[in-house]
Amino acid sequence: MTDKSILSDHERKEIDHWLAKYPEDQKQSALLGALRAVMHEDHYISDEKIAAVADYLGLPKIAVYEVASFYSMFELDEKAAAKHSISVCTNVSCMLRGSDKIVEHIEKKLGIKMGETTKDKKFYFKIEEECLAACSGAPMMQVDHVYYENLTTEKVDEILDGLE
Repeated sequence: MTDKSILSDHERKEIDHWLAKYPEDQKQSALLGALRAVMHEDHYISDEKIAAVADYLGLPKIAVYEVASFYSMFELDEKAAAKHSISVCTNVSCMLRGSDKIVEHIEKKLGIKMGETTKDKKFYFKIEEECLAACSGAPMMQVDHVYYENLTTEKVDEILDGLE
């Protein structure tokens, strides 16, 4: 058994909110909401939090890990523990509309490469995203799961400079 106190009061409250939506024997249905709550608080999901979520939901740790590692919205690496997470779609539609220039611009502006975090832990620039499902608004990026489409370098500067 893992120490469930690893989960904050807020995380347990959020998980309970999701658990209330499903029948008692369907606790796994609350897993995405539980992982989202943990990710929101810590900006990544540690092994300890995976084990605590598994215990809280009565699931095998591997079942929680499989879900957390499958979805690109969840980060399992502590280096992703920055205030803001940036994802730029690099699939063909975005690439044809200049996503490579957007990536280069962000790397130069922040002084980091994809997969790195700024020294002040303000930004984490996620490794390439294959597709963020907004092809009609290419090139596009997500910052903290908010979509920004039809990007230009000027628009990127405005978005990133506007973040606290």
